[in-house]
Amino acid sequence: MPTVTVDKAGLYEALGQEYTTDEFDELCFEFGIELDEDTTLTERPIVNGKQEPPQLKIEIPANRYDMLCHEGISLMLNIFRGKASVPNWRVVAPPDGEIHQITVHPEVQKIRPYVSGAVLRNIKFTQERYDSFIALQDKLHQNLCRQRTLVSMGTHDLDTIKGPFTYEALPPERIVFKPLNQSVVMNGHELMQFYENDKNLGRYLHIIRDSPVYPVIYDSNRTVCSLPPIINSHHSRITLDTRNVFIEVTATDKTKVEIVTSILVAMFSVYCEEQFTVEPVKIISPHNHESREVPNLSPRSTTAEVCYINECCGLNLTPDEICNLLTKMAYAAKPSASDPDLLDIEVPVTRADVLHQCDIMEDLAIAYGYNSLPRTFPGKSGTVARPLPINKLSDIVREESAMAGWTEVMPLILCSHDENFAWLNRKDDGNTAVKLANPKTAEYQVVRTSLLPGILKTIRENRKHALPLKVFECSDVAFKDETAERKSRNERHFAAAWCGKTSGFEVVHGLLDRLMLMLSQGFTEAGKLEKEVGYWIEETHEEMYFPGRAANIWIRSKDGKESVIGSFGILHPTVLEKFELPYPVSALEFNLEVFL
Repeated sequence: MPTVTVDKAGLYEALGQEYTTDEFDELCFEFGIELDEDTTLTERPIVNGKQEPPQLKIEIPANRYDMLCHEGISLMLNIFRGKASVPNWRVVAPPDGEIHQITVHPEVQKIRPYVSGAVLRNIKFTQERYDSFIALQDKLHQNLCRQRTLVSMGTHDLDTIKGPFTYEALPPERIVFKPLNQSVVMNGHELMQFYENDKNLGRYLHIIRDSPVYPVIYDSNRTVCSLPPIINSHHSRITLDTRNVFIEVTATDKTKVEIVTSILVAMFSVYCEEQFTVEPVKIISPHNHESREVPNLSPRSTTAEVCYINECCGLNLTPDEICNLLTKMAYAAKPSASDPDLLDIEVPVTRADVLHQCDIMEDLAIAYGYNSLPRTFPGKSGTVARPLPINKLSDIVREESAMAGWTEVMPLILCSHDENFAWLNRKDDGNTAVKLANPKTAEYQVVRTSLLPGILKTIRENRKHALPLKVFECSDVAFKDETAERKSRNERHFAAAWCGKTSGFEVVHGLLDRLMLMLSQGFTEAGKLEKEVGYWIEETHEEMYFPGRAANIWIRSKDGKESVIGSFGILHPTVLEKFELPYPVSALEFNLEVFL
């Protein structure tokens, strides 16, 4: 969970009450956050000749992005204590009536396609407010924005730049400006080299460094405002004297760009001359149909069931009582006019974490008090869980294999592309394996479509042990499947391999016979010629196996359907060479799910 450090005196002043450490710790616990440390009694560093004032370090749940700053924590705790109501955040027209515009060029689709923005008018910064403003951006960048890969923010002194603005993607050599807090003008390539070893910005360079174009925001005078997601221009930097703040947010995620914009302006619009007001920005982006006016600070409407909330919490509250409690958690709720069991709820713009009525139920439990919830023993008899049929079948197969003298292994489910295809003399048709978009190493590129690569690598690492090596695995493989909701599906397979001074083909065949007998699949000697339920084998010419020493496994089900469920045989010498195995290996693999 992220930890937010706030000034102790400043927070207590905002709360309108002094607390002992234990009292504030209890308040945090009641609200669902945690006081990690109070530095009052610890040795604090000297800053500018003075000892740093006491601070509170508070752990915030990872989903509460609205509490990553002093302003958010004090606001939510005051609402929880009944000392404040939910602010009425409003989007208001500019004084001159002309809304600032950001025109998006189609080229940004290649690098960072989405942009949002807002204007905070007549804001008043102090050093504490300015520090909190910067700290919130850093916290959002590290958490919700995923190290700026999904979203990044740029804040500018609006009085130093002039709209309308453009959001473009240009070759790095054409982007020339003076980066924030620097005195030298650089182009995009020079900037990358300059910040390569910077401990703060260096970790973000990879996001755009290898792209042929970099995203950039210009004002109407072609003055660079920022190079997202790396750095802003020194020209439009914010100072304590800044009165009008232009905020631009670029992203690769359409949803999060709006969440970040809303949280940032909602938290700091409190310091505007007209509190909780924000000026809109018009996004002109016809090429991807994203033209709109942002931000939208209207609360979201949703519903929750009274019976669901009461059953989950073990309570018997009336709709009005639930509505009153939800007010403590910044909701506006009222009984529904259409259904007595429903509540109509308005979720504030800062609560992007509320996705389902279970989130509302959790907040109701917090407002009621976890320690006040009735403690009950389950009134119904206990139940005994049962395994999924595929897991029960897998356990039976594992037990039978182990009793036959084979050793179970559990390799990783990820492997390299070559191990999954080329090393097994198989070709990738592009429609089989689930591939990782950004693998960290060449060893983990795809989700395996066969258990054999992992088993063969296990034998390779244990080839110094006494022979023969008899190992098996019963686990999942994955395949692309356009008909599935997630475009992929898992399939439970069984695989085994024998490695010894002889081929061991008959041993692997014996294991297959034993497993089929246990699975109630009798052997049909005439194979296809018979019309009985059971299994048989037919020669296969799969290139993974030695020619003439391999067979497909066929089964005929009760409904008469015939299908190949797997294969076994002596592995081809080229396969053994790729996996660095000096002895013959016979392998078996088949699909278990057909026996369910």
